[in-house]
Amino acid sequence: MGKNKLKKFADMETIDFVFQYPFARLQQEGFDLRGKWHSDFFGNSNPIVLELGCGKGEYTVGLARRFPDKNFIGIDIKGARMWTGASQAREAAMGNVAFLRTSIELIRSFFAPREVAEIWITFPDPQMKKVRKRLTSTRFMELYRGVLADGGLIHLKTDSPFLYRYTSLMTALNRLPVECQTDDLYQSGIADDILDIKTHYERQWLARGLSIKYIKFRLPAEGALDEPTDEIEPDTYRSYSRGYIQMPQMMAETNQQ
Repeated sequence: MGKNKLKKFADMETIDFVFQYPFARLQQEGFDLRGKWHSDFFGNSNPIVLELGCGKGEYTVGLARRFPDKNFIGIDIKGARMWTGASQAREAAMGNVAFLRTSIELIRSFFAPREVAEIWITFPDPQMKKVRKRLTSTRFMELYRGVLADGGLIHLKTDSPFLYRYTSLMTALNRLPVECQTDDLYQSGIADDILDIKTHYERQWLARGLSIKYIKFRLPAEGALDEPTDEIEPDTYRSYSRGYIQMPQMMAETNQQ
């Protein structure tokens, strides 16, 4: 592990709104704030919003700045990335931000039923071959039901046509109320202050000519959820080398040959 990563991990230990709970520690200690985030940490009853797979925490911090009347918690397993957002929040003395370093599959161990109002899923791996690992799969919807308020909002922002198509099919099949969706966010006319927060990688993808997709829907607490069985065309650009991903025009030339 590089010295820079070690410094970041050491610094994270000093930030009082960063909680690092690998599975072994969770098994040994449990998590005292479960069901008590409002009373014992944030000290208010404002809605709690999660960013899953928060990476550097751009959305967690960006949303917290725009909505001081909500509480935001970024969740990711990779602490070195999370350090960026945590440092920004510390420098700005933001009282409505926290970060949790753990696996998303364990969120029920950290939040009580209906403790969470909204969930943001920002640019996750589409997991084209592994439905169970897809963050918008019905398996994860059931996990979210364990912490989300009845009818709570779920936002997906992605560069992946595959994941966008899959999520659209999943919501339609299960009649989940969709409030907004577009396959080209920044050409749709619906981008606003919330959607216009751009992550580091999102800016790169936009510069490469990739469109950003967005879907916002509500998840009722009850009702069976079925997996869509439709065939979905894979994301071809993800099958190419990094050079092709950086230069979409090379893809077009190759496809024409």
